[in-house]
Amino acid sequence: MIAESLAYATLQSGEEHARWMTSRLPPLEPVAEGAVQVSRINDCLNVVMDRPWAQNAIDRTMRDGLAEALQLAALDPTIVRVKLGGAGRSFSLGADLDEFGTTQDPAMAHHIRRRTLPALWAVRCAKKLQVHVQGACVGSGLELAAFAQHLTAGPRAWFQLPELAMGILPGAGGCVSLTKRMGRQRAARLILTGKRLSAREALDWGLIDALVDDPASDDCHSDID
Repeated sequence: MIAESLAYATLQSGEEHARWMTSRLPPLEPVAEGAVQVSRINDCLNVVMDRPWAQNAIDRTMRDGLAEALQLAALDPTIVRVKLGGAGRSFSLGADLDEFGTTQDPAMAHHIRRRTLPALWAVRCAKKLQVHVQGACVGSGLELAAFAQHLTAGPRAWFQLPELAMGILPGAGGCVSLTKRMGRQRAARLILTGKRLSAREALDWGLIDALVDDPASDDCHSDID
């Protein structure tokens, strides 16, 4: 993940990413910050990305909340399961695009990722991690979900890595998590083509473990709709 972060930081300062940045329209109005809801029942930690009005696009507040929750899961041996999900109709649209370009210096961007990236802790609690995806699972949201020991999706879920069209590559751990899940060839194909996978295709590719229409409720659940 160090190599991924360095490559990502380098590409952020490149011409292709600069062209993508200048081609974007400014946001019409500020979007409220997200939150990460964390609760514990017995030995299970429930983590919910709670920004449904933005389809759980991960802003800095959510990024830090995810890192903190996953750090707790990694360091606390009494937590044996971690369930990660998203509130609303989408799991996550990935990183909040309105925050791109806020850190111009590539060395500083790399330094920030090395301290705050949720993937750094997801990889350390991966054997505990269970993820269910509904709706969109894009970019850094997909990269994080792919660390899970058990990853399921609803029949209408879909998956995509759009970074190449933005002049960058996955920088939230996806070069590691997706390769481990699908193998190098399929991970590279997903990254290099920007192909959108349906839930059925994701199952065939080995990206997800099962299609689950309605995950069974158990002793570690969320009341967030």
